[in-house]
Amino acid sequence: MDWNKIWDDIVNFFKNNAWNIVIFVAVLIIGIIVIKLIMNIIRKVLNKTKLEKIAVGFVCAILKICFYLILVLILLSIIGIEITGLLTALSALVLAIGMALQNIIANVANGIVIVSNKMFKKGDYIEINGEEGNVVQINFLFTTILTGDNKRITIPNSTIVNNPVVDYDSSKTRRVELKFSVAYEADVEQVKALIKKCMISNGKVLLNPEPFCRLNALNASSIEFLARCWCDSEDYWDVYYDVLELVYNELKRNNISIPYDQVEIRERKDKVTLPVNFKGIPERVEKERKETTDIDLENVDFTALIKKSRIKHRKKKEYLNKIHTEFRNKIDNVAAFNKSSNKYMRSKSFKKLRKRHFKLKNK
Repeated sequence: MDWNKIWDDIVNFFKNNAWNIVIFVAVLIIGIIVIKLIMNIIRKVLNKTKLEKIAVGFVCAILKICFYLILVLILLSIIGIEITGLLTALSALVLAIGMALQNIIANVANGIVIVSNKMFKKGDYIEINGEEGNVVQINFLFTTILTGDNKRITIPNSTIVNNPVVDYDSSKTRRVELKFSVAYEADVEQVKALIKKCMISNGKVLLNPEPFCRLNALNASSIEFLARCWCDSEDYWDVYYDVLELVYNELKRNNISIPYDQVEIRERKDKVTLPVNFKGIPERVEKERKETTDIDLENVDFTALIKKSRIKHRKKKEYLNKIHTEFRNKIDNVAAFNKSSNKYMRSKSFKKLRKRHFKLKNK
């Protein structure tokens, strides 16, 4: 290999393309500065609009990629590289990636639809495709909800867009609907007045619109009343259960019969014996729960975390020193060890000393 020739070629390249190299560096520096200035302006403009933060971040990321791609193509043309074939190859690559990631791209597009149309927001209680819970996270691929029994369910955005979505917290108020069945002998007006009185007595029930109660259906063995009232969204379940319990107690107190299905009972003459292989209720043994090591980077207090780590390290060091001291004292008090064995034991690593200590301690 002729190194002198290679060096001459490099020197000639820089001599012949000196002006292009200067233009390349200048365009690179100016292009990066211009892109950053444009992105700052676009970000400030979008932040003043009603777009969600996640939508602003996504738009800025896409524009930033496009600007840098244009800058790279300009730089390649400056140094003399033909970009026509490169554009063709890039188009084919983008098409192949799009075909391979069509489901992900569909989720991203549907995520843009969800965020831009504000179908729901973080914290809303929603129902999607049979699953319901509070929205804890919205991104451009998935939406995560937390159910009432503390299960996290991640739903693809395509599923959300293609299925009905029920948002229970879209309005400040919500209607509570209850049905009550009483015997045919009951006075209709008395039952209506009693149910309305129970609803009005609850301070969480709104008086405007006024609570509603009417005869709703004539069933086979009972007449059914429909009761409706309005309350704040966060008070829905409190009002539902409070009114239901109060109406039940008032119906009993006013001697209004609540019919129920009849059951035919037959007496058995034979003796029933049930085999039981059960020794009774066992004594409670508390489960040992380890402390979680997950760190919430959004809300973590790093000062407290570092302090806690230092305290834990200090306690561990004190515990190990205590074990070492106990072992040395144990060795000194055991007559079975002569000087040579004692010297041999003391030359062991600290880890082996500690193991030996536990063996002696258990004798």
